[in-house]
Formats: sequence, structure tokens, C-alpha cells
Amino acid sequence: MEAHDVAPAALRDQLDAAFDVALSQLKELPDPLERAKVAHGLAGRVQDFGNEFQAVRNEAMNETLRVGRLNSTQLASELGISKGRVSQLAKGAPPERLFLGSGKVIVALAEKLEDGNDKDGKKKAIQGPVIATEDVQTYERLRELAEEVGLEVSFERIPLGGNVRLNRNNLVVICGPRLSPLIEQILEGDPHLRFGKDDDGWYLTDRNTGQVYRSPMDRGENADIAYFGRLPRPDGKGTFLYVAGIHARGSGGVVHWLNQELATVHRELKARRFSTLISSRFDPETLEIVASEQITPFYRPEGA
Repeated sequence: MEAHDVAPAALRDQLDAAFDVALSQLKELPDPLERAKVAHGLAGRVQDFGNEFQAVRNEAMNETLRVGRLNSTQLASELGISKGRVSQLAKGAPPERLFLGSGKVIVALAEKLEDGNDKDGKKKAIQGPVIATEDVQTYERLRELAEEVGLEVSFERIPLGGNVRLNRNNLVVICGPRLSPLIEQILEGDPHLRFGKDDDGWYLTDRNTGQVYRSPMDRGENADIAYFGRLPRPDGKGTFLYVAGIHARGSGGVVHWLNQELATVHRELKARRFSTLISSRFDPETLEIVASEQITPFYRPEGA
């Protein structure tokens, strides 16, 4: 069941029940040191959740006022707070920040083994796991965007094999299906867009139109195509943002595009699931993205 199908009273009941169970189990821990350590950790998590709830509240207040559904006086009455407090809260961080997350955002970047030839054409020994330079640049641009809208961001490595912990909030994954069988399986659930591979390399297919998109980089051009979507977590309790170019450079095109379109995308999608394709061009010297555009509609899962 999608979150928007749950009644507000049911959400409150679920939260109360979960809190009561956790508090009861905490009190029953026999070792006082362990009880203190667990309580300390949970207190921090409760504060984190409180910050996330407040971010959602402030965004919803902002939107209610922006669309003219209520004025400040009416909204204050609905929430049981003063009109001045409404103005104070609604003037907080821009609402589009919630498209990226409501708390500290974690960006997971895939490791790979680096090999190939050195500048003299000699075969290099396989090095230890590394993160592609292009992915690091993409992370830096995403961090800058997130900080502009008031979010804190950190990154973590997805180890070789692609085993990334997806069942958590405020997660962005930048990892091609080639590097993670887990991600590859989740992508197979998208009825609209699909990665594929043949003798000519990786490509993307729009299953609605039959259009096949191959990377211009494979023809020697300074351009790529990327998949961008909000995908379901394995536990069924939420979603995560996912970015993957046919080549690593394409992921940066998604962030370049979001820099221009974040407010519009948030108004249209909020936190609902979707997938789309973004094309981009980059400077061959700096690898920085210089242009980007959306080349498919926002596709939505049926019923979502």
C-alpha cells in the first residue's frame, strides 16, 4: 500500500504503537549500562525523526499558503498556533528540499576495480577498489545542491559486489546495474524504462515507445544518457533516489538538470515513485557537465 493511501489517524496510531513497543523493550533490558547506551542512541534517533517531521510540516504549510487553500490566519487556527508562528515556520527552507530528503542525506557511490593502460600504453596492474572520478564530481555537485536548500549530505562507499543497504530514509544511490546485482533486480521492476546489454555495450530502452538509447560516448561524442528515478526499497516501507548513467559521466547530467528543475520536479512528483531519462553533454577536458535535458516523460508505476 502506498503511503498516500494511509489515513492520518492510522499514521498516528502506527507511530504511537511503534513507540510504545520500543519503549517497553528498552525498559526491560536487564543490564543498566546496555540500557543507558541503547536509550542514548534512541534519543538521538528520535531527535532525527522529529527534525524530519518538522521539515515535512513546514513544507506542507508553505504549499498550503502558496496554492491559496488557506490564509495565514486560517492555517494558524487549523494547527493551533499563532499567525506569527505560521509565518516563521513557512519561511524556512525551500519546500523542494524534500525531494532530496527530510534529514541528513546519504549518497552511496559504487566502488570498482580500476585497470587499463597507463599513458605509455602499458597494461597497469589492477588497483584496489576506487570510486570513479566522474562519480566523485557528481557527488560534489549534488552536495552543493543539497546544501543550497538546507540539507546536510555525506557519502559512503558501496563495496565491490554492490551490496548496499537500501532500507533507510534519505538515501541517494549512484551505481550502475553492472556493479550491483541487487540494484539490477530492483530496476527490473520498472515497467517503463530498462537497462540492457549486448555486444555493443550497455543501453537504455523506453518500453512504451520501443526507443533504444545508446550512449553518444560509444560513438566518440562528449555526451551520455542516464536513468533517474525513485525506486522502492526492498522492505516495502519507502523509496530511495537512484541515478545511473550508461557511463559514469551521465550521472552528473542528472544533477546538472536537477539544479535547474528541482522546484518544478518537486511540485509535480513530491516523494512519489517515478523514472525518466536525462541526456547531457560534458567538457572533455574538465569532465564537467555543460548541458542537460529530460528526454522522456516522468513515468509512474501503475497505481502510484
